[in-house]
Amino acid sequence: MDLTTKYLGLTLNNPVIVSSSKLTGTIENIQSCAKAGAGAVVLKSLFEEQIIEKIEGKLRSNEAYFWYPEASEYVKNMSKGSAIGDYLKLISDAKKLTKIPVIASVNCVSPLEWPKFAAKLQDAGADAIELNIAIFPNDRNTSSQQIEDTYVDILKAVKAEVKVPVAVKIGPYFTNTMAICWRLADSGADGLVLFNRFYNPDVDIASQKVVTDNVFSSPDEKSVALRWIALLSASGIPADLSASTGIHYSIGVVKQLLAGAATTQVCTTLYQNGIHYLADIIKGIEEWMKKNGYKNIDAFRGLVNQHPENTAGFERLQYMRKNFDV
Repeated sequence: MDLTTKYLGLTLNNPVIVSSSKLTGTIENIQSCAKAGAGAVVLKSLFEEQIIEKIEGKLRSNEAYFWYPEASEYVKNMSKGSAIGDYLKLISDAKKLTKIPVIASVNCVSPLEWPKFAAKLQDAGADAIELNIAIFPNDRNTSSQQIEDTYVDILKAVKAEVKVPVAVKIGPYFTNTMAICWRLADSGADGLVLFNRFYNPDVDIASQKVVTDNVFSSPDEKSVALRWIALLSASGIPADLSASTGIHYSIGVVKQLLAGAATTQVCTTLYQNGIHYLADIIKGIEEWMKKNGYKNIDAFRGLVNQHPENTAGFERLQYMRKNFDV
């Protein structure tokens, strides 16, 4: 079976990508992903907020920086340079030691700090850039429009710095997901990754503290991405769609492809089963294709969107009885 697929203008051996996580944070793991058959890898994210907080913490710990602003600025630039330098080396090493596409990931919350470093990611050899944008709407004075404007501003700022393809990874919590996805596509996004799985807080009633034990996804979570992959694909959006969250097995990959995804991203299942499990997922896709008589991915990609009743099913929000007379 031919599993070759196109994503962000890149040719992948198959549609299974290892998503941004600690699994793609070391060159050893990246090599393991490539050996197991990954179509591509998205490197562990470079977090804008985390780096800035570390810098600010260093400055707060020594009041001398208060009296010497020029020293403060020097420390900021040096710290940023160090963090980015390590990341650039990871990109460079990954490109030298593997033959699969390497996608850099930047987690950013504003268009001010990091877009100018995008060119460095490109120069280090990144085949594409994935913008992981997550802005928490906890300010009552910030409108939905303002938040969406920030997403678009970040994308445009990065696109102005690079020539490599740029994908945007978003969460599912928008007033109108269809509208923001189309707006991002119209603003230059080459791809959209649906969806980011956010930190899930819980309360430990024994310690009465906030904890997080729910760090892994479950297969049931795939339906959120499945709905929007199908609807956006059917709408003809001019951006490649990559499904993320809740994809644990080959059947989950097949479902997303049937809905119209260009690729799928996996993470939790590799933590639970090992990176080598990629080979089982890919083998499962091949077996399903052989059983159903499909010689290549394009033969069935988006197939469910060819039937209006399927689209109606994805648009439905409420449960309804089949027999309204009962």
